Amino acid sequence: MKYLKILISLVLTIGIFYALNTKFGSIPPIGKFLNPYTGIWQNEGDDIIEGDIMIKGLSETVTVHYDEHLIPHVFAQNEHDLYKAQGYLTAKHRLWQLEFQTHAAAGRLSEIFGEGALEYDRSERRRGMGYGADQAIAYMEEFDRETLGFVQDYADGVNAYIEQLDPVDYPVEYKMLDYKPESWSPKKTALLLMYMTKMLAGYDDDLEYTNVLQKIGQKDFDLLFPDFFDITDPVIPKETDWSFVDVAQTPTPGSLAVLDTISETIEKPHPDNGSNNWAVSGSKSTTGNPILANDPHLGLNLPAIWFVMQLSTPEHNAFGATIPGALSVISGFNQYIAWGETNATRDVIDWYKIEFNEDRTKYKYDQGWKDVKVRVEDIKIRGKESFKDSVLYTHHGPVVYDKNFRSDNGRSGYAMRWIGHDGGNNQKTFIELNRAKNYDDYVNALQYWNAPAQNFVFASTEGDIALWIQGKFANKWEGQGKFLMDGSDPKNDWQSYIPQKFNAHTKNPERGFVSSANQHPVDENYPFYIFNDGYETYRNRVINDYFNSKDTFSVDDFKALHNNNYNLKASELLPYMINQIEESQLTEEELVVFKAIKTWQYNNDITEVGPSIWRQWYGKLYNLLWDELDDEELALTKPYTYQTIYLLKNHGDHKFMDIIETEDKTETAKDLFLIAFKEAVVRLNEIKEEKGNYNWLTYKATYAGHLLQALPAFSRFDIPIGGDRNIVNATSENHGPSWRMIVEMTSPPTAIGIYPGGQSGNPGSKYYDNFIDDWAKGNYHQLNFIQNGNANEGIIGTQTLIPLKNE
Repeated sequence: MKYLKILISLVLTIGIFYALNTKFGSIPPIGKFLNPYTGIWQNEGDDIIEGDIMIKGLSETVTVHYDEHLIPHVFAQNEHDLYKAQGYLTAKHRLWQLEFQTHAAAGRLSEIFGEGALEYDRSERRRGMGYGADQAIAYMEEFDRETLGFVQDYADGVNAYIEQLDPVDYPVEYKMLDYKPESWSPKKTALLLMYMTKMLAGYDDDLEYTNVLQKIGQKDFDLLFPDFFDITDPVIPKETDWSFVDVAQTPTPGSLAVLDTISETIEKPHPDNGSNNWAVSGSKSTTGNPILANDPHLGLNLPAIWFVMQLSTPEHNAFGATIPGALSVISGFNQYIAWGETNATRDVIDWYKIEFNEDRTKYKYDQGWKDVKVRVEDIKIRGKESFKDSVLYTHHGPVVYDKNFRSDNGRSGYAMRWIGHDGGNNQKTFIELNRAKNYDDYVNALQYWNAPAQNFVFASTEGDIALWIQGKFANKWEGQGKFLMDGSDPKNDWQSYIPQKFNAHTKNPERGFVSSANQHPVDENYPFYIFNDGYETYRNRVINDYFNSKDTFSVDDFKALHNNNYNLKASELLPYMINQIEESQLTEEELVVFKAIKTWQYNNDITEVGPSIWRQWYGKLYNLLWDELDDEELALTKPYTYQTIYLLKNHGDHKFMDIIETEDKTETAKDLFLIAFKEAVVRLNEIKEEKGNYNWLTYKATYAGHLLQALPAFSRFDIPIGGDRNIVNATSENHGPSWRMIVEMTSPPTAIGIYPGGQSGNPGSKYYDNFIDDWAKGNYHQLNFIQNGNANEGIIGTQTLIPLKNE
């Protein structure tokens, strides 16, 4: 009996040991995770910012000064060492984020999470993310070995850090998910850039537009989705003379849209991905120096999207926001120029219907048949056998939808033509911008940029300001790319590209400022076809009205504009809605809410209830109006905000005002206003019961969520910041200004900046989210632009990266 008890005890001990050190589903191996010597506790403490570090591959010593914000100021003697150091330091502070983003881009999340991520991975593989990264590497191998060498240097730096780690040192997320980092490579950098290209690829609604056209007809489609709104305040000033353009638009072949249906499309980029940027000339600045600002609007994540660095060699000295995984400063400045980006929202993705032969080895094209290429995607799944997905490729691009993925037609498919698949050399643009000294250098740097289409703003110490809408754009015939096209007709192919020099741009405009906020790039006079692909219509007008409102502007004026909470959208519809409401039709409870909204002055400040009422009222109204476009059997899209408001104010008796579920179908806009208001009051009172109030702070509840599904312990909730989508301070629930920067072009430039996060990726570090409170208040941090490696002002720690000599 004694031995039986011992045996049972031994079995239980082994079982408990196994359970504590084994991963079950999404649960980490708790024993490893909580081990006091190797687990999460080893990730606590401040980041080490002093001492000497031996790094393999360096040719000379690199000095790294850290300031009070944990911003590394890197001083190298050459660019190869500079980018090795950038890779090393980025990995040191952001290793898990660095790698996780490329796993997501490559469609490799099933390796970490198991079968639950398979559908996502298949989408990314079929989107051609890995294919596009391969094309980028192939391009650099053939045409730009220098840039490829720098990308390899960055990879060597990341790997130098990884090789120094013991499992005890792995970032906490690796321990939670029970996996380990793998070596970095140039392809991972290419994947990171593909990830950004996807995020900023525009709305890509060709398939949805095709179904809407089929459902409502051409006349109504043109009313709901015009190429230009009745008010256009474009990025490039309307008075721009385009007479220098000597290349004609591709003539229209007379092709018809292929009317087709599909019930579900792959995930689209976040609809609020955008940004603001602007610059004023010296004549419009209170100090006589040009001033430039940028604030990209992206997801509010922890670790934050951006990592701020200073990157210096004897030849150039750049400072600003970097993206973990990519080389150089992305939005920033050097001794001579400043630059920043906003999303240009151009249509760079088109869709083609493909007809296959019986065994799908060929597809129909130009009265004949072309060979299909097959890319076998081997998707590894944690705890299970790999899933192999054969993705068919045509000359258009990957066949995303076919009988094996979200379509049931065995003889047809839908191919994506995306400029992001064309390779190119986007990384070189930022390397050259970091080196640039003047306007000509800036223009030269932009020529390498293919996608995503971006509005690159510029200012220099020489006094120039400029803005180029940059990307590789097809020279399309009128209407091309709005709807699904017949992939067998050569006339539907992209026939040519708009020459780089004819991309829309402006330099030193007479009005004294340049700006962009994701609005329409040009007016109708631009000689190439650009249709209204979801362009912003409110932030841009607030910004331009602001700069037209007085003669000169200061850095403080720029701060105020970054944090401007004025809701132009509400101001243009809400008075009309209020005037249409007869108070006699409201209950006492509804009258309380109605009186509150009537006194609102259209500022989305955190103490106001007006923004909450407006959001609920307009949201209910929008859904009632566009109920015709609710169909689970079709992939559809709905009209943009501006045209919705235009229709409500100018076509209030249009047939779309009918509510489908009602029998008489005689509703007008006035009826919808009342119905929507009553529904909004019901929901607002529910929120009040749940949360105690519905002021804007409580209602919006802005948060910065950890990349692991907003893991609560590693996220920040209820951040007290105003604004909203369509507002200059474009902060919604989990999206907004991801990096605010203002640069005055003194010599050298002076700058301030802030972002919603912190420099460290370690949730146990005080530098993990220490910027968020100041960011929410609209405060900025002075960016300490050190001019040489011997300076120590504002420095709290210095590390020396020393070459590790081979024995």
